[in-house]
Parts: sequence; structure tokens; C-alpha cells
Amino acid sequence: MRTFKVAAVQMVSTTRPQENIETMHRLVRQAAEQGAQWVLLPEYWPVMGEKDTDKLAFAETLGKGVLQTAMSEAARENGVVLFGGTVPLQSGEEGKVLNTMLVYGRDGAQIGLYDKIHLFGYSGLSERYAEADTIAAGKTVPKLAADGMNVAAGICYDVRFPELFRAQQPFEVLMLPAAFTYTTGKAHWTLLLRARAVENQCYVVASAQGGLHESGRKTFGHSMIIDPWGDIVAELPEGEGVVVADVDSVRLNSVRTRLPALAHRCL
Repeated sequence: MRTFKVAAVQMVSTTRPQENIETMHRLVRQAAEQGAQWVLLPEYWPVMGEKDTDKLAFAETLGKGVLQTAMSEAARENGVVLFGGTVPLQSGEEGKVLNTMLVYGRDGAQIGLYDKIHLFGYSGLSERYAEADTIAAGKTVPKLAADGMNVAAGICYDVRFPELFRAQQPFEVLMLPAAFTYTTGKAHWTLLLRARAVENQCYVVASAQGGLHESGRKTFGHSMIIDPWGDIVAELPEGEGVVVADVDSVRLNSVRTRLPALAHRCL
């Protein structure tokens, strides 16, 4: 593994997909201009609807559609590997979509995908979320790779289930797009991300939604890149923007050599 730059894009997506596409293109270009070779978009980047059902209207068939075309173009035009946050894809279940991360190579071709497995549910403090009402759960543990490296993936609520990432070992980088609520994010976002980095001795790249949306929902932001020791090496608290940092093979190998926890696993 060589040393290279990765970027986490943070957005405050609107209810208007075309507007969000334009923002995505601008931020991916900004990341590439800062030297990023891999770029991660946040969950729900194409649309944060006023109602959970709004995303049903924008669901695409795998392999075609304006959202997929936009990500392919962004990867190709900027010469990056693009981990496409999530987009709604048709699921075959009435009233439900798949919440899917699509991965595009530098030539714009799709090279991987992952359908979100764990569906967020929360109620309290005048908030209620039930993704299972409008999302069909994925069934397959992701097996992604880019530039000859194994890459782990999860989406938002997945971060609370460490067994998902153990099942993807071995890997060096974990890519996690999210739209954490402000309430749960303030309590657990950084804690969970650092735990996943430490226990897997890997880099974690986490892209978030980060602000107040038209539905009144407030997302936590704090997109960040974490190294294998659990140190936060780049972070954006709120608003749209990009954070960039190195994935350093020397740092990763040093952590794994000095504390060979992965080699000590018994289960």
C-alpha cells in the first residue's frame, strides 16, 4: 500500500436534486484540486426530503439515471475514485428503495456497490426516525476494492455494529457516509468512529450531512478522517466543505506492528 490522499465531502443537501448535483460536482472538484485521489460523499447527498417518502420519487434503476451519471462524470472529470455516499435505487419492494453506495473508478465506470444493511430507528426528544418504513435492507456484506486495496464500507447506522466490519477484514481503509442526527451525533458519532478505527487498526473516512435541512431536521456534521491509532487528523464541524488527509502506509504499519491486535484475534 502506498501513501495517498483521501477526502471526505460534507454537504447540507436540499430537497432539489439538481442543486445537490451541482454542489457535489463543485466539492469533488475542490477535493481533487487539494490532491485527493479517493473522495467520499455523504449519505443522502442527492436529496434530503421534507418527508422520508420524498426519496421514492428519485429512485433509479441500477446502471442508469441522472444521479448515477453525475457520479460517474465527477469521478472521470476529476480523475478520482469516487465513493458515492448513497443514492436511492429501486428495490422491487413497493414503497421502498435501497440506500446504496456506488463506487466509481477514475474512468467513470462503476466498480462496486453496497446496499445499507442496518436501518436506523430512533424516537425521543420530539424526534422519530424509522428508515425501515421507506428503505429495504441490504443483505450482502460489502467486498470493495480500489487501487488494489481492500476497502471496508458501512453507511451511517452501520457504524454501531462492529461485526459488520470484522466480516470485511482484511482492509486498510473504512469508508463511511452518514447523515447522523444532531442528537445521536453529539452523543456517539466521534466515539463510534474512533472505536472502529482503533479496533480495526485502519483509517476511517467519514462523510456527513452537516446542518439544518428544509424538513427541520438537523444533522451533526463533523466529517472526519481518523488514523489507525484513533487520532482525528482532519475534521469539518458544520456546513458544506471538504477535509483531506493522507492515508500513510508507514503510520498504519507502525501501529499494526507495535500493537498487533489483529494478529491476536481468537474469534
